[in-house]
Amino acid sequence: MKQHKTRLPFLDVLRGIALVAMAIYHFGWDLAFFNYVAPELVNEGAWKYFARSIASSFLILVGVGLILAHSKGIGWQGFWKRWAKVAGAALIITIATYFATPDAFIFFGILHQIAFASLAGLLFLRLPWPALIILGAVWIGAAPYLRLDALSGLHMAWTGLANETVRSNDYVPVFPWFGVVLIGMGIGAFLFQREQLFTNPFARFSHTWLGRFLAYIGRHSLIFYLIHQPILIALIYLFSLVMPAQIDPARLSADFQSNCQQTCMMQYGEARCTFYCGCVEADLAAVDLFTPLMNGTIKFTEEEPLAISQACSLDMLAIPQEDATNDNG
Repeated sequence: MKQHKTRLPFLDVLRGIALVAMAIYHFGWDLAFFNYVAPELVNEGAWKYFARSIASSFLILVGVGLILAHSKGIGWQGFWKRWAKVAGAALIITIATYFATPDAFIFFGILHQIAFASLAGLLFLRLPWPALIILGAVWIGAAPYLRLDALSGLHMAWTGLANETVRSNDYVPVFPWFGVVLIGMGIGAFLFQREQLFTNPFARFSHTWLGRFLAYIGRHSLIFYLIHQPILIALIYLFSLVMPAQIDPARLSADFQSNCQQTCMMQYGEARCTFYCGCVEADLAAVDLFTPLMNGTIKFTEEEPLAISQACSLDMLAIPQEDATNDNG
C-alpha cells in the first residue's frame, strides 16, 4: 500500500518556527554552559515553560504528520528509511552527549521520543480523532499516578514512570510525552477529514524571505536539529576566547551545591548529602581546585578531585544514622 502524499505547506512553516524557538532556547542553555548567564535561567520560570512548549509543538506536529503520511496505507520501505534516520540521529546524540556531559547525557530526548512515537503511533492510526485526543489527554494526566519503584534505574527511565530524579539535558520520556503525539494525531485526523483545510493559512507569508526560510528548515528539520547546536557552541566558544565570562564565586558555589545534592540524594538522605557536598567544595577550594573544576579546566574524575570525593564519602557514611534524617542509603 502506498502512503498518502498530502503535504500541508503551513506545517513546514510551523515546524520551522518550532526549530527557531528551539535554537533560541539552546542558545540560552549554551550561554549558561559557558557561564555567561546563571544556569537556573533556562531551568526555571518562563524559560522552563518555553522549553516545554517547544517540545509539545514538535510532538503535535509529529502526530499530525503520522496521520497525513499513513492514513491511506503505510509504505514500509520509505517508513523504515525515514525511521532509521531519526533513530540513527538519536543514537548520535546519545553518544556525543555521553562524552560531552556524562553526568547528564541525553538517553531519551526529543529525537528518541519521535523514533518511539513513529512506531507506537502506528497502533493508533485507525482511531477516530475524538478518541485520539481523549486518549492523549488521559495518557498525560495519568502519568503522575503510574509511577513505580520497580521502574527505577536508567534502563527504565525512558518510560517516565520511575520514582526517582533523572538527570539529562533533554528528557522526553514516553509518559507523558507520547500523549502529546496522540493529541497531534487527533488533530491530524480531524484535518484529514476536511480537505478544505489543506489550504495554506500562511499563503502570503510563505512568499516572503522569512516564510521561505522557515518552510525550508521545516522540510529539513532533522539536519537543522543536528547542526544548530555545534554551530552555536562553536560561535560562543570563539567569543569566549575574546571575551571570557566573568564568573561570580558565589554563583559557582550555589551551582555546585545544587548539582551535587541533586545527584547525591538519588541514593542518600538530605543530611548526609549536605555534609558531603560541603566537604567536597571546601576541600577542593583548599587546594585551589574548585574554580578550575567548575570552569571545566579539570575533570572530577582526575586523581586529586576523585580522592577528595572518596574521602568525603567515607566521612559522610560515618555520620551516625540518627543524624542522617530522611536517609535512604
